Amino acid sequence: MATRRTVFIDAGKRNTNMDLLEISETHNMTREAAAKLLHQLADSLERHNEIAFVRNGIKVKVEVAPRVEVEVEVEIESDESSLEIELKW
Repeated sequence: MATRRTVFIDAGKRNTNMDLLEISETHNMTREAAAKLLHQLADSLERHNEIAFVRNGIKVKVEVAPRVEVEVEVEIESDESSLEIELKW
């Protein structure tokens, strides 16, 4: 049985030893699968005031502040389009 570690990041109490924790992944999936992923993130944010996910056997939980800044960016080009949603607190 694999051991699972949890990293918890509190919105109000930053770890002063941590300069940056960045997790970035790109996946190719159907539009419906992408919508399901967004729903899961939104549900976690609404119900638990956090974003939680597992990467490389490590469970990451990020507490989100009560107020956030939301940025939505849409780019339309001749060969591809993109939608970026960013939350900051």
